Amino acid sequence: MITDPDRHAEKMAKKKASRDKIMATKTGEKGLLIVHTGKGKGKSSAAFGMIFRCIAHGMPCAVVQFIKGGMETGERALINAHFSDLCEFHTMGEGFTWETQDRTRDIEMAAAAWEKAKELILRPGMRMVLLDEINIALRYDYLDVAEVVDWLAAHKPGTVHVVLTGRNAKEPLIEAADLVTEMELIRHPFRAGIKAQAGVEY
Repeated sequence: MITDPDRHAEKMAKKKASRDKIMATKTGEKGLLIVHTGKGKGKSSAAFGMIFRCIAHGMPCAVVQFIKGGMETGERALINAHFSDLCEFHTMGEGFTWETQDRTRDIEMAAAAWEKAKELILRPGMRMVLLDEINIALRYDYLDVAEVVDWLAAHKPGTVHVVLTGRNAKEPLIEAADLVTEMELIRHPFRAGIKAQAGVEY
């Protein structure tokens, strides 16, 4: 570790020059296919952070929740109360698979959510669409991953970001994505008997 202020400044100046050179080559812009997966907490939370960035920039955006049911969440309450002019929020699921216990109904709801997602992705002026927990629907084959990936490749407008969250993202989706983040579980309070809490989980 460098402790001398002059040597530190010299090192940082070199690093900045190198970084500026790299950044000068990054001029492209496109609508991204973004996947948040993994066993760790934070997949939907990170995605909602991007939705709120879009809202802050005045960019039209939308959320389609594939699995989560009717339980009130902080993000949905905030968006519906204050930002519904910029962000549509559609909770299409009826709860996690162990709650519904009805595969036929789950498949029907996932199909309806996917149709709504396609409609929103194609809507003129849309900037970002969050497909929350779609990876769960894909994992249980409520939706065909090949159909989803092929449709996005063929029809997603070049200016629209699509964010797909949920554990166990399938390989074809990972291969198609521009940005993939895997949340790693190191420790979780649930294992210590702590329930999901407002402001943290919902």
